[in-house]
Amino acid sequence: MRLLVGLGNPGARFSGNRHNIGFMALQAIARRHGIGPWRRRFQGVACEGSVGGARALLLLPGTYMNESGRAVAEAARFYKLPLADITVFHDEIDLPPGKVRVKVGGGVAGHNGLRSITAHIGNGYRRVRIGVGHPGAKELVYAYVLSDFGKAERIWVDALTAILADNIDLLLRGQDASFQNKVHLAMVAKGFGEAAQGDDASA
Repeated sequence: MRLLVGLGNPGARFSGNRHNIGFMALQAIARRHGIGPWRRRFQGVACEGSVGGARALLLLPGTYMNESGRAVAEAARFYKLPLADITVFHDEIDLPPGKVRVKVGGGVAGHNGLRSITAHIGNGYRRVRIGVGHPGAKELVYAYVLSDFGKAERIWVDALTAILADNIDLLLRGQDASFQNKVHLAMVAKGFGEAAQGDDASA
């Protein structure tokens, strides 16, 4: 069993926020692979099915971002999962909009959802960092991530989440660099080269 986690805040008022792009990615994966319905489990909502030949549990914590680790830890304990089988999708202000980077372990870079998960299970899980851009000043970050994507931004968000869903099998096979490059090239092909800057997998 693989555990795929999308980070965000529950409820309609947050659903379009930049901070919720992890939720959007998981919902796109569920749609693409015909997984559902979502049911209340593990202090959130979850659905289970086959993704790229692997059995996967998709989880959206309902604990609010700062307590995401409670839901992730409960699911991980239930399935007795090693950290290597856990992948978390989250917003990343230190990457340009539409840029995607995969990393295993490391720091949390001020992200409260990652901080909570790391506190509950350790830091050796995989993170799919989805760039949403930076507002330019530290004091603007809170309001920025809790504001909705603009209408023009939603075009690349919808394209990117669909591309993530199309290529998730590479990630589940441990081909992180191939996954990153496929996502980048697909975004460029759709005309979002500037929204997904860079074509290397090393950053």
